[in-house]
This record gives sequence, structure tokens and C-alpha cells, in this order.
Amino acid sequence: MTTPAVDVTVGFIGLGSMGSGMTRNLRKAGFSLVVNDIRRESADELVAGGARWADTPAEVAASSDLVITMLPTPKHVHEVMNGQAGVLAGMAPTGTWIDMSTSVPEVADEIRKKNPGLHVLDAPVSGMSVGAANGTLQIFIGGDTDDVNRLRPVFDAMGDRERILHVGGHGAGYTVKLMLNQLWFSHLVATAEVLAIGVKAGVDLGVLRNALVNSPAQSNFVERDVLSVLDHGDYDEGFAIALACKDLGLSTDLAASVGVPAELSALVEQIFRRARASYGDRAGEMTPVKLYEDLIGVDLRL
Repeated sequence: MTTPAVDVTVGFIGLGSMGSGMTRNLRKAGFSLVVNDIRRESADELVAGGARWADTPAEVAASSDLVITMLPTPKHVHEVMNGQAGVLAGMAPTGTWIDMSTSVPEVADEIRKKNPGLHVLDAPVSGMSVGAANGTLQIFIGGDTDDVNRLRPVFDAMGDRERILHVGGHGAGYTVKLMLNQLWFSHLVATAEVLAIGVKAGVDLGVLRNALVNSPAQSNFVERDVLSVLDHGDYDEGFAIALACKDLGLSTDLAASVGVPAELSALVEQIFRRARASYGDRAGEMTPVKLYEDLIGVDLRL
């Protein structure tokens, strides 16, 4: 990992399943940390390791050289950035804000327009909590090239250098992440449906999956991701289905805003919402597979 050439203090807001791993890797890379979260106890390990707790987002900004937000929804991003105790209240007019949440351009656009001196990057991530913990996240950065280059050591500390991508101007990072999620969720539903049909028709699950892996229908999801369910019955509770539904809603909203029909995406969203209604908000993002398992009365296990 890259160690900063000078002492840089990173403010980090959002210490959930992703943010907790990301902050630990920033510390390993040599960055000083000022942290905040809605749950004070989520910072205990970091504070014990040398990070400083801040009572408000404004205090985070006032005590840091740059601020990173990693939050569940665009609404949370808006709330943390604005108001008397928000980030903007404590940030210098030419400060730096990196939003690594899965969000939409509108929130950051509003802030940039009202604060033209700020340096703003959208940099959502892929790689789940395992990638956050291991420092191997894929990062999609939208914003000015000079800012991306200046902040490269920060991104290197959290992600896989070969997969830290500058994907375009402001908002491009948000868009790429939403499209990645949409396609991955579509792979999940299609794979669950195909495996359920084949097994119900009498084909051995292992034989069916091996045939798919060695066919034109091969995908990373079929080869790797689905194995968490097929091998271990793990539906990835590290990322709740409520958040998956949020991302799907943002994706279909984006499609509507640019005038592109998204019939398949809308159907995938409805299947995810049915799984959420059946198994609860905290069920894992791969729980739609369980919908099909329950339909055929068979757990899909190798």
C-alpha cells in the first residue's frame, strides 16, 4: 500500500460493514483519522488504534484535510453534508469531499453548485465487505483529473490499484456503480431461475453448473459468486437486501431520468422486493436465490 509523503488527516463518516474495513486500511497506510458514525461504539476499535472520534460531521471536516463519506442512501449523504452540524459547516471553502456511497449525482451536484470552490469526487466501490477489509476494493471515480491524481494515495490504501478507475467527470462514478449493481443483480436472478428449473427437471446441480461454466452462458457470477450459496448456504448478510432494493430503485430511477426503458431491470427490482418482503430487511442480498429454493422445495447446494 502507498504511504502518504506528508501527514494527511482523513475524516471518515460511516463506519458500517464497508467503512470499518476501509478505515482500518487507511490507518495501515499511515493516514491519521478523524471518524464519526451514528453509532459511537462502531469507532471503538479505531479509536483504540489511534483514530480520533468527532461528535459531529462538522467537527470531522474542521479537523481533517479531506472528508470521505460512506453512507447507506442519498438521503443520508444529504443529511450528513448539510445543516448546522453537517460537513459543509466545518469544511473550508476549498476543502475536499469524496463520497464513496452508492448514490446519485443530484446530491453532489447541488453541493458543488452552492460551493464552487470545493473539490468533490464521487468514488463508489465494488467488492463487498471482504474487499473493504482486505483493501482490494474496485473504485469508480468521477471528477477532475487533477483531484484524482492528487488523491491517488488515499484510494490506493483502500482498493486494488489495478482496478481503481477514473471513469469520467462528476457523477460518472455513481453511474458506473449503479450499472454494475444492476447487471450483477440481474445475473443473480437469472442464475437462480435457471438452476431451480434445471434441478426441478432432474439434472444434478453440480453437472448443470459445470455445463454453464463451460458454455457461452458463462459469467463470473455463475463461476464464483453463486458459490457462497451453493457451497455454504451464505446469502451474504454483510449487505442487506434492503440496501440492494435501494440500489435497484436508484438504477431504475436513473434509467427513467435519461429516457431509457428498463423493463428487465424493473422486473429484477420487483423480485428483490418480493424477497425482502418474504425474508426481512436484514436478509442477505442473495436471498432471491432462496425464493426459488422455496418454490421448488430444494436447497441449491453442491
